Amino acid sequence: MRLPSLARRAFSALLAVCILALATGSAAFAVSPGSSPQSAPFAVVNDGSGPQFYSGVNIDVQDDVSGDVYVSGQSVTISGNVTGDVIAAAQTISITGNVDGNVRLAGQDVTISGEVARSGTIFAATLTITDAGSFGDDLVGAAGDIAISGAIGRDVEVGVGNLTINGTVGGNLTYNSDQEANIAADAVSGNVERIAPEPEQEPTAGEKFVGWLLGLLYALVALSLITVLAGWLFPRLLHRVTDRLLPRPWLALLVGFVASIAVPLVVVLLLATVIGAPLALAVLLVWITLTLATFVFGAYFIGRLIFRGNQHPVVKALVGGLILIVALHIPWLNIIVWLAMVFLGLGAQLLAIYDRRPWRRVPPVSGVAGASAVSGASGVEQRRGDGGDQPPAVDSN
Repeated sequence: MRLPSLARRAFSALLAVCILALATGSAAFAVSPGSSPQSAPFAVVNDGSGPQFYSGVNIDVQDDVSGDVYVSGQSVTISGNVTGDVIAAAQTISITGNVDGNVRLAGQDVTISGEVARSGTIFAATLTITDAGSFGDDLVGAAGDIAISGAIGRDVEVGVGNLTINGTVGGNLTYNSDQEANIAADAVSGNVERIAPEPEQEPTAGEKFVGWLLGLLYALVALSLITVLAGWLFPRLLHRVTDRLLPRPWLALLVGFVASIAVPLVVVLLLATVIGAPLALAVLLVWITLTLATFVFGAYFIGRLIFRGNQHPVVKALVGGLILIVALHIPWLNIIVWLAMVFLGLGAQLLAIYDRRPWRRVPPVSGVAGASAVSGASGVEQRRGDGGDQPPAVDSN
């Protein structure tokens, strides 16, 4: 026999879970009418033949069963004799009767005090095989602690943390563990093989650099596409929001910092109430969107600082994005750059939203001065309209 592969162990664990679900939902329960949850184990009855299904909190199969036994619960005890297999999933499993077939068990604490004629596949946190317990064939499984005081007829192949053998193993012993097993003299008739897990190897400096370079290249390509699309589709929005950073960047930084603390607290308080929970989810969605958008606004702002002429918004967003991506990939510097990007971006967006609030009052204009102002504003809008979605030709920075 070979040590169970990872796929085989995963399949066995999945099988145990499926057994638990099937046994719980099966309509063919052979439990007594008084099978409601209770603290003391209760005995279950059966017709003595055929596969038997049991489910409950505390199960004790005392009668002999001519066939297989499928059982799930919190505490399971098999004190009767079973001519077939035993498949069980529970927190605590104890087998004190004799089993003529195999046992397939999944639980936290598993104790075998009866005779199992064939093999056992067991997954548990603690597995104990007492002096009265035995397996006629093989024992395969995994557990944190395994103590074998009984007799195993053939091979033992387990993955284990601590292994103690004071009984007998008729074949070979193969265990996967990072600790040496405590094995009594002449306890194992065959060979003893310990498979130590391979230590995790730290990547070399060259491998780290290659990983960093690949991550940088991926970010350059992926995020550059985002900045190009933003500069092409929303040039006026980018220009209007970054205008809040040019005259007073410290105000935007302060607003973003305070909002980053206040908004999560408000969301938590709203979630604590039944009425405010939907509003909290909406605010959280908007806040995540604004946070993700800080990269685009930060990239365009850097582009505006570099290009002070009539460059296309796509060029500004692309060049600024490339610089920002590289800065975000430099160790230690990336923390400062990320915090500045988030706080400045959030503050600029909130200030731009506040400037365009619906209840904002615009003082009325009258007379010749008002007409001149309206005419000048119309001229600016006309010049902007001539260039499509282009922002003003010269930045006021």
